Amino acid sequence: MKVTTTVRTTCPRDCYDACGIVVKLAADGTINVVGDPEHDVSRGALCGKCSIGYNGVWRDPGVRLTRPLKRVGPKGTGRFQPIGWDEALGDIAIRLNAIRGRDGAAILQTHYTGTCSLIAGSFPLRFFNRIGATEVDPDTVCNKAGHVALQLTYGESTRGFDPRTIDGTNCVMIWGANPSTSAPHVHQYWLSETPAPKIVIDPIRHETAAAADMHLQLYPGTDGALAFAMLHAISAAGRIDRAFLATRSKGWEEIAGQLAACTPAWGEATTGVPARLIEDAALLYAAGPSLLWMGQGFQRQTFGGNAMRAVALLPAATGNLGRYGAGFLYLNGWDTRGVDAGYLTATHLKPKSAQTISHMDLASRLEAPETEAIVTWNNNIAASSPEQRRLRRALERDDLLQVTLDLFQTDTANYADYVLPAASFLEFDDVVMSYFNASISAQVKAVPPLGESLPNQEIFRRLAAVMGLTDPELFEPDAEMIATLLDQAKPGLTFEALAEAGTIEYPPEPGVQFEHHDYRTPSGKIELTGSAFVDAGLPRTLRLGRGATRPRRAAPALPGIEMADEQQLRQRPQDPEATWRGSGVRASRRSAGARNRQWGTRKDWQPYGRAHAAALRFCRGAAGRHPRLQEPLDRERRRRQCQRAQSRQ
Repeated sequence: MKVTTTVRTTCPRDCYDACGIVVKLAADGTINVVGDPEHDVSRGALCGKCSIGYNGVWRDPGVRLTRPLKRVGPKGTGRFQPIGWDEALGDIAIRLNAIRGRDGAAILQTHYTGTCSLIAGSFPLRFFNRIGATEVDPDTVCNKAGHVALQLTYGESTRGFDPRTIDGTNCVMIWGANPSTSAPHVHQYWLSETPAPKIVIDPIRHETAAAADMHLQLYPGTDGALAFAMLHAISAAGRIDRAFLATRSKGWEEIAGQLAACTPAWGEATTGVPARLIEDAALLYAAGPSLLWMGQGFQRQTFGGNAMRAVALLPAATGNLGRYGAGFLYLNGWDTRGVDAGYLTATHLKPKSAQTISHMDLASRLEAPETEAIVTWNNNIAASSPEQRRLRRALERDDLLQVTLDLFQTDTANYADYVLPAASFLEFDDVVMSYFNASISAQVKAVPPLGESLPNQEIFRRLAAVMGLTDPELFEPDAEMIATLLDQAKPGLTFEALAEAGTIEYPPEPGVQFEHHDYRTPSGKIELTGSAFVDAGLPRTLRLGRGATRPRRAAPALPGIEMADEQQLRQRPQDPEATWRGSGVRASRRSAGARNRQWGTRKDWQPYGRAHAAALRFCRGAAGRHPRLQEPLDRERRRRQCQRAQSRQ
């Protein structure tokens, strides 16, 4: 391949890294997409998934959607015929106008992070705000519980530590995140290059966990208990920062009264993590300054928000906030670089009557005759939303108008009445901001859109025009929006200058999370307990259940979740374990030290009772992502098959 032109751009996938990319173009039209060697994160290499995808199906006209399609067969069969844009948008406009004339809320729209570039990922919301459509809250299928917990406690969830302050930290704790898979370059460089000790808390011994100085391999669903056991160890060592708590927080006294029962031995019985490891990790973190990466993984459980609340106590209890090298991170949002999300989505166009629903309610809402249309873009609900069978049956409704925008003929697109081909990130200009690093990056058009595909924002501009909408916000050109966004982030920065650099760090100097202790809660302080939690339907205080003092007859209670009543305890005579119904947490009566807990390694192991069965169920879902899990899982599967065969003899 003889390269004639190179274009520097940025990967907009849903990933912490936001890698720099170089697109190499040959005279014959061949392209090669590689990592940008001058980019601080990618350093010349892309992850395997993107390297294969961007050099394969992303530019394959035999796989990509290249023309608008109209359904000609039963829904779900994927039978379509190509039509022109005018016909497609005209038909859709007539039907949407008729529906919104009766009730705009009867139109559902679902979206998520098919692309994380600012305009393609947000501009369409201007259109849906204007017509009063019902939004299916995208975060409810991903990380909503964690956001809510942190917003109630700290007032916000998208202003995390600045990763550049790692040079001033004495400890990095990663709780419920797997950078080796979901942030591969952060794992490879940011983590590996720091001399600071690393603690990983995760049920799976993934690559990041295996490389850590300490791996606390807890049972799935016991994060809250582990956090409270760590707080006990910190308190027993006299390392609680009482001056910080007295000045900067509210409600610590209600938490502190419970810590006496949460000994490391109790934590071991509940979580499976050895007591000594709990103490060592807790004291290393408390010594500070320490960084806490709060992953999205551990809040994806029953009562995950309360688990997040429990872990979020650690920075406040140890004073690991407001100083260089300390803090926590869930996500770093665009607001940390000055972007006004309200401008991006034109929230002022949204009527007060507009509704938002959860993905948990999507299937039932689609079944209801009150729902007359659904538009899906940037996501694939037929593969990723809850209650798949029920949802797919609902999508088969002949009286439901479905419009799907995508690059590919997805599961969801197979049910659509109209499929509109979207352009890829290689085919239009935009802006990308990492939700980990403090960076601003240019997404630069490298090649023309494939076939008749169009960027998301252009599709909705054209649809708005055909529907007779005239609001200027619905037609703002990309170039003007990019200029406004860059001016919000860094006054004077032009897209041309950004495109030449590829990525810039901004702010230029590392920032300190909550440097001025400006917590955006009603009290202006960190709120560890209080009425705001009650108003949100949560317990006022993270509290212990009554079973905590009887670990040999009942599973130790889990701080960080709403506990079941005493009457819900059940224990079968033939079962050596008690099960706490309603909490999803099981604990074995064997000591944790007696268990072989090498999940995720090549060591042979036999699940023990319900606690390990829960771990096995968790690991099964991850086996495809972690090949090292597959071997012990296959053994367990064969063992059970043999048992069933023997029982039939």
